[in-house]
Amino acid sequence: MGHDLTLDGLRDLAEGAALLGTGGGGDPYIGRLLVERQLRAGRTVRIIGVDELPDDALVLPSAMMGAPTVFVEKLPSGAGNVAALRALERHLGRTAAATMPIECGGLNSMMPLLLGAQTGLPVVDADGMGRAFPELQMETFAVYGVSGSPMSIASDHGDTGIIDAVDNRRMEWLARAMTIQMGGAAYICDYPMDAATVRRTAVPGTLTLARRLGATLRQARAAHADPFEALAGTLADTIYSHGMVLFAGKVIDVERRTVDGFARGRVTMAALDDPGDRLEITFQNEHLVARRGTRVVAIVPDLICTLNSETGAPVTTEALAYGQRLTVFAISTPDIMRAPEALRCFGPSAFGLSEEYTPVERLAAAARA
Repeated sequence: MGHDLTLDGLRDLAEGAALLGTGGGGDPYIGRLLVERQLRAGRTVRIIGVDELPDDALVLPSAMMGAPTVFVEKLPSGAGNVAALRALERHLGRTAAATMPIECGGLNSMMPLLLGAQTGLPVVDADGMGRAFPELQMETFAVYGVSGSPMSIASDHGDTGIIDAVDNRRMEWLARAMTIQMGGAAYICDYPMDAATVRRTAVPGTLTLARRLGATLRQARAAHADPFEALAGTLADTIYSHGMVLFAGKVIDVERRTVDGFARGRVTMAALDDPGDRLEITFQNEHLVARRGTRVVAIVPDLICTLNSETGAPVTTEALAYGQRLTVFAISTPDIMRAPEALRCFGPSAFGLSEEYTPVERLAAAARA
């Protein structure tokens, strides 16, 4: 059954969402503060399961779009959140029964919670990525036949627009151009669908998972326990199944630039006991592939997370810096994200990577053999 989000639950959810953001998705700390302000003002956020709505109920997913690096210098106010929702409702001639995340990682786990507090709409405990991805067509919704259009887009200044593209790739292309013109960050509502379609196409239970992972890290710190062992234990009984440490060391180089509305680059780490043992991660907002020397040790859509080696706290791509002691922690994606049609949408080839997808648990087993 549905439940109201507490302040403590929100903090756990935000940290778990930073983990599931795989380095990207925007820092949820910013969004968490926006939601906290709403809760302290007496508003509520109701989180409901995917089965708690009638089949024909309209669900309008909500998010922010842009390069995470932009949010460091230009904090969102949240003002465009409701404007994007109302613009799409007007265009459809229907009122939303609920909202939900398009991705459960990073800042975009927070924006539907903020919208729920602002409007009273419940938030569905599911999403369309099971993590964070950089592009709008990279959704399980799209993989299983849902059109992202019509979508709405709004700025913090009150501008709104409707995009009705011929396909989801063109929707991303057009929305990215508008986002750049809106200052590099915009609010969106896309993939309008009924609740029956949500049940068929979404990754279920991901807000609850994020909250559990955040609580796991908090409790491990309080008990002075190994945060990485604790995370692996929590994941073992979920649809994500496998969590494992791939590498630990010091950041020795970061290359990062904002190009075409994305934060693109790479980070190189060296093992503390062997400076010649190096791991390099390539990212586009989110971490895409980790290579230890010439060997791939994890690749998209599996999650590659950079975490503080002492506390387990997630470190986003825009926060990576020389000298940080980090542990690279990988998480296997659910089966719905490993199907051939899903890999065509957000597997390695979708990012121009030449390597084929191999599940991270198989890569780890091969390395041990």
